[in-house]
Amino acid sequence: MKNWKKNSWRKYPVKHIPEYPNKKELGMVLDKMSKFPPLVFAGETRHLKSQLADVVDGKAFLLQGGDCAESFAEFNPDNIRDTFKLMLQMSLVLTYSASLPVVKVGRIAGQFSKPRSSPVESKNGIELPSYLGDNINGMEFNEKSRVPDPKRLFKAYSQSAATLNLIRAFCHGGFADLQNVHTWNLGFIKNSPELKRFKELEDRIADALAFMEACGINSDFNRRLKTVNFWTSHEALLLPFEETMTRTDSTTGENHDTSAHFVWIGDRTRQLDGGHVEFCRGIENPIGIKCGPTLKSEDLINLCNKINPNNEKGKITLISRFGADNVSKHLPKLIRAIKKEGLNVIWSCDPCHGNTIKATTGFKTRPFNSVLKEVKNVFACHQSEGSYAGGLHIEMTGQNVTECIGGAQKISEKDLSSRYHTHCDPRLNANQALELAFLISDEIKKNSLYSKNADRAAS
Repeated sequence: MKNWKKNSWRKYPVKHIPEYPNKKELGMVLDKMSKFPPLVFAGETRHLKSQLADVVDGKAFLLQGGDCAESFAEFNPDNIRDTFKLMLQMSLVLTYSASLPVVKVGRIAGQFSKPRSSPVESKNGIELPSYLGDNINGMEFNEKSRVPDPKRLFKAYSQSAATLNLIRAFCHGGFADLQNVHTWNLGFIKNSPELKRFKELEDRIADALAFMEACGINSDFNRRLKTVNFWTSHEALLLPFEETMTRTDSTTGENHDTSAHFVWIGDRTRQLDGGHVEFCRGIENPIGIKCGPTLKSEDLINLCNKINPNNEKGKITLISRFGADNVSKHLPKLIRAIKKEGLNVIWSCDPCHGNTIKATTGFKTRPFNSVLKEVKNVFACHQSEGSYAGGLHIEMTGQNVTECIGGAQKISEKDLSSRYHTHCDPRLNANQALELAFLISDEIKKNSLYSKNADRAAS
């Protein structure tokens, strides 16, 4: 990395970075933020990477989920708590069913910016710049709101810090204690079939904990029973901010992007000669790469080698997002190329982004059946190719929203308008996310490769 600096991305072409009208103000904001405390720490990043290395080896599973785009308006401790609860529930389903530890990574505490398919949007004959995320401009459809405002970065940083503070309290303050598993339920899923399955799982865990208690093994003596590790992530899209949050670890001399533990490069910004790849190749954080239908095998190999030249385990997560009907067309050749080169990667499935449609009512939505189908097809491809499908990456929320059609609640296109709250893309609600977790646990149990991995993890 001798030729890399945290600002060397500026010499390369970049996409989906806004043009700020007041560059002097942007410079003043970034300069001030460069003196702010880091949001995460180098030691935490290294710890996450070691856990992700276990996923590469088939000894763990990666669960990554949260908001499409966080907003200032929905910033609320209850919303953070409910998303955290849902991640705990999904992790419990996967851990118990698959006999594998789950690495929990939230799309939270910094997932504000979004690349858009068009730089402009029109309403009633009026054309304005697109909404790019609350840390850049406003969602309100008026000219003033849509001007990129550097001062929004201050509020985004403050919200991220407060979110992280609450999450750390949940992780280590007793909320995540397995003895409290019965308190993790969300009120609005009480009548769902998933809740019945989850309650059965709760009862089995309670019996196991009672037996362990009788043997003198409890959370008073085993910290792992009452605390969890929960990591943060977002797309490394707004490079001026990511550059500002990149710090040099005084103990190792390594460069870490301290805005999150894990950052990813989107399907629209993974150009091999682009600024986003240049920035990510120099930081020590685990890096995700979104893999869409246009990605060629040779380009994927070059991306992995550029970002992870030492082939370090836990460094690269490949997040496939093809759409349910395109998985078998694109995924196998990428898997074969990675296997042939002997590259250490995590294969994760994003079943949301490739299955977005526009409903007849005008709302952007995702059919839950298509989400399920993509997951099943991804697992089938990996089983056929003898590789390990080690992760799930989804946009979901702990709120009782109606943004994705289908699922056990039978949400229809007519229902979308009742609780459609997303600021960008539609999210799975808790019922749908839990249903997906049970599906994945069933897929894991079907696959003999997972059985071998689980046995290896237990030994």
